[in-house]
Amino acid sequence: MLGLYLHVPFCSAICNYCNFNRGLFEPGLKNRYVAALEREIAASGRGEPVDTIFFGGGTPSLLDPAEVARLIAATRAAFDVAADAEVTLETNPETSTSERMSGFREAGVNRISLGVQSFRDQELKRLGRIHSADRARAAVHEAREAGFDNVSLDLMMWLPQQSAADWRESVHALIAVAPEHASLYLLELYPNAPLKEDMARAGWSLAPDDDAAEMYLWSMSRLDEAGYEQYEISNVSRPGRPSRHNLKYWQDGEWLGFGCGAHSTRHGARWKNVASTEEYISRLHTGHPVVAERRELTRDAQLEEALFTGLRLAKGLDLDTVGRQYGIDVWDRYSDALQPAIKAGLAIRDGPRLRLSRDGMLLANEILSVFV
Repeated sequence: MLGLYLHVPFCSAICNYCNFNRGLFEPGLKNRYVAALEREIAASGRGEPVDTIFFGGGTPSLLDPAEVARLIAATRAAFDVAADAEVTLETNPETSTSERMSGFREAGVNRISLGVQSFRDQELKRLGRIHSADRARAAVHEAREAGFDNVSLDLMMWLPQQSAADWRESVHALIAVAPEHASLYLLELYPNAPLKEDMARAGWSLAPDDDAAEMYLWSMSRLDEAGYEQYEISNVSRPGRPSRHNLKYWQDGEWLGFGCGAHSTRHGARWKNVASTEEYISRLHTGHPVVAERRELTRDAQLEEALFTGLRLAKGLDLDTVGRQYGIDVWDRYSDALQPAIKAGLAIRDGPRLRLSRDGMLLANEILSVFV
């Protein structure tokens, strides 16, 4: 089934490492944006079956619960949304209250994804985050009180001045609040990130690569012990609780994106909406298309993407299944290029199935570059 992604570009503050399509919150602009989103959804739906809805951003929890309800209602009017659809709302801890969490639950959200990033206040300040570790813990509690039984937390490792011991503290804190799902990312600094300037001025440094690798391997092992299952390079969950929406990105699925800068992938094509919030609203108001870029993917490009994304999954891929779908012998085409990784124990072939080892996951981009 299709997944739907709704982009909400507003933030209370701009984090100094972020490169997503976002801007500071303005109530008037938000009202016009929600109306524009409703228009785009209504114009795009043809009653197709949908089983996931994901509000991403930005900070979607800056919307009022009534606005979230309006947008969910718009998707249900335009698409055949499954009764058990996974409906995720990305939430920052500083926007959470018991009242708002209850409102989001009543609006139809059944999964909360909290952008915690760290359980150490000093690290949060370095990242420009405006919540504290205690506020993050309180947000989890508020979600539980509101009836959410599917909560996800994001953490970031390899932060400026972060030691392995600091990272272990955050992982232990995550386990203590017991989410159903967690995403653990290495910090990536884009070229013009303000955090780079902050690091230079303050003399902050990143831990050596070997330490970052150890942080990653230790955290995955510790989460194994705590009852979580790693199902993707950066993602773990309780049994049966992976992100159904994000699995579409890794399992060669299809999705439609709504909102400024949102991406869609369907029927061998990929397109992207205009990035500017004002231009997006204006185009919908005047009846002009909001798509800024579109490209048709060749069969080879689709195959390469299916292999590159699918091998991010812990279980890897069945090469015979992929080969039948795309009409080629995958192993025959790529075996020579993959042999060095297999001999080094970074990739593992078991019959038709190919997957990365945990050590291989640390070098995933280098290994998987053979497909692109």
